[in-house]
Amino acid sequence: MRSMWKGSVSFGLVTIPIQLYAATENKNVSLRQVHESDGGRIQYKRFCSLEGVEVPYGEIAKGYELDDGEMVVLTDADLEGLPLSSSNVIDVLEFVPLEAIDPLHYDRHYYLEPQKTAIKPYVLLRDALHKSQNVAIAKVALRQRETLALLRVHADVLVMTTMLWPDEVRTPDFGFLDDDPPQIRPQELSMAGSLIDSLTEPVFDPGKYTDSYREALESLIEAKVAGEDTRKPRKKTAKSDVVDLMAALEASVSEAKKARKPAARKAPAKKPAARRSPKSA
Repeated sequence: MRSMWKGSVSFGLVTIPIQLYAATENKNVSLRQVHESDGGRIQYKRFCSLEGVEVPYGEIAKGYELDDGEMVVLTDADLEGLPLSSSNVIDVLEFVPLEAIDPLHYDRHYYLEPQKTAIKPYVLLRDALHKSQNVAIAKVALRQRETLALLRVHADVLVMTTMLWPDEVRTPDFGFLDDDPPQIRPQELSMAGSLIDSLTEPVFDPGKYTDSYREALESLIEAKVAGEDTRKPRKKTAKSDVVDLMAALEASVSEAKKARKPAARKAPAKKPAARRSPKSA
């Protein structure tokens, strides 16, 4: 595991230096977009929709589009001036029972490891949380974004779970909620309860469940590799670059010749006949 963030837990007058680790990982099989006929990878480039040119990453800013299509451009300097809680402190605000929080508010999970000088206060907070059967509600700034979080104990380690803000959790708005509820007979409710009882386990054991789709996909890939059903994308050769360059140069020369081609000459205007002087008459 690799530490992704260093900071401290602020617990009253106690400060506990910690390191943060992602507690979960995505086990999905990574598939790339490729050209079906030859296996060449599909690549995406950052193009400006107005200029039609590729834009280097250093020139890319963030923008907020208004309703009328106008764009508010926000630079890194603009964002740095926004008020954020300290980016290195998990600030404990209060303690509540875990049952008081709906899991719908949970976002991501992280392990907290104490630095060598902070093992004792770390264990103190861990054991106090475990004994109280409460969780700590905190504020923290990660990736330039302030978020709520909760601290709890899992497998003798403090775990931080970031939470969604209240206005980020949608309120269900379905038509059937406004209608009169259907009448449920006592026999139907009793039968549903019996089904739940028959499928109830005393504890949740995630180890008995597996991702059958991922296993089948991995088997499919292994079978194709074993059968040598693979494609090695051709490398772009220097020759093709030269051909493209020559084509561009030829087009440029052609355009330059057109620009330098002189316009058709006009016939010179005839000079008016010279008038005779009175003396020569």
